[in-house]
Amino acid sequence: MPAHRTRHVCTMAAALALALAGPSTATAAPTAPTASAQQSTEGPREVMFVGNNWDGTADVIESRGDFARIGRLDVIPDKDERLKEIHLDPIKLIYFLGVRQGPGEGHDQFVDDMYSTPDGSAVVVSRPSFADVVSIDLATGRINWRFPVSGYRSDHMAVSPDGTRVAVSASTSNTVHVLDIDTGKQLGSFATGDKPHENVFTDGGKYLWNMSIGEVTTALDEPWLDWTKGDRRITVVDADTFAQVKVIDMRERLDAFGRKDLSDAVRPVAFTPDESKLYFQVSFFNGFVEYDVASDRITRVKTLPKNPATNEDRTTWVNDSRHHGMSMNPQGDKLCIAGTVDDYATVVDRATLQEGPLVTASKPYWATVSADGKSCVISESGSDQVTAIDFATGRKVASVPVGDHPQRVRLGHVAADWTSPSGG
Repeated sequence: MPAHRTRHVCTMAAALALALAGPSTATAAPTAPTASAQQSTEGPREVMFVGNNWDGTADVIESRGDFARIGRLDVIPDKDERLKEIHLDPIKLIYFLGVRQGPGEGHDQFVDDMYSTPDGSAVVVSRPSFADVVSIDLATGRINWRFPVSGYRSDHMAVSPDGTRVAVSASTSNTVHVLDIDTGKQLGSFATGDKPHENVFTDGGKYLWNMSIGEVTTALDEPWLDWTKGDRRITVVDADTFAQVKVIDMRERLDAFGRKDLSDAVRPVAFTPDESKLYFQVSFFNGFVEYDVASDRITRVKTLPKNPATNEDRTTWVNDSRHHGMSMNPQGDKLCIAGTVDDYATVVDRATLQEGPLVTASKPYWATVSADGKSCVISESGSDQVTAIDFATGRKVASVPVGDHPQRVRLGHVAADWTSPSGG
């Protein structure tokens, strides 16, 4: 993890406030690299992993500078085995086809999320269509372990600040599993709202937040049909005991702020470095919401520009997400927003909420921060590339071709002398 994500330490007062008002976000430094037969003596190399959801690969690119592609990894080396298993089970086959026609937009979903181990020896990948999580050896391309999630689809993940645990959402069972990143052994699990989505470790790994988004694949998208979307809430648990600490129903907070028109399905999120504010996107909305953690209330809502060319038929918006993807720079004064169906990304000043230039992008689906903290990196799932945008100027600085339908982009590590196992 980059150094800028390791700077915040909770005080006793902060811990007390957390117990009363809900946890906050800080991340601790990752554990020191361990020796590995596949790792050079130079130590691991920081990179970015780009998950190409529809073709089942992950591109490895530079984590700063020109973001050049270093190599490619096959994340479904066991595809034939998995497909045989699915076709022999009628229930699994029904859900497999459902994922293809629903969230997959007619495609199989082979990689949703991924995180590497701190030593750069393996990458852990959630594979929605296969309803599992696998660890893949980065030197050989072989699977180290496989964990089938409960239910029939795996989704967003999160890795603990020390790099030892990985949390994964099991969409159809309303469960989050927490696994040992080295062995794949389940350390615990907890119940969530309907369709758990994003996970975030906070307070140095002490707490784990899950955002459930409800049903997003039906055509029941008119506001008066919102009740059909299910139980959407944030569930906060103790990351060691998995006991529930707090449940946050954003419906109540949005209503209190006077925005009954907004969905309460919390999508991508970003916390401030000082742990005081949470920013989040919601279904159907071209903008984002600011939530004060200590006072447990919404403080501001920002509406971003609409693209005049965007189809206003809500049923055409991918998985109910008009805007999907946000990140914050290390200083905490800029937000980067992916305007998914509006085909742009923009950097927003956090103090004024004024957006910068609208950078044209094709179906941007995620936003993260470069290793040096200078750039926001978005995945352009509609044009199969990732694009870096300078936080300071709001202008595009680089675009790099990747595989079919890139979604999640995560910082990670490989061995210093790493090359693709298959030569890709």
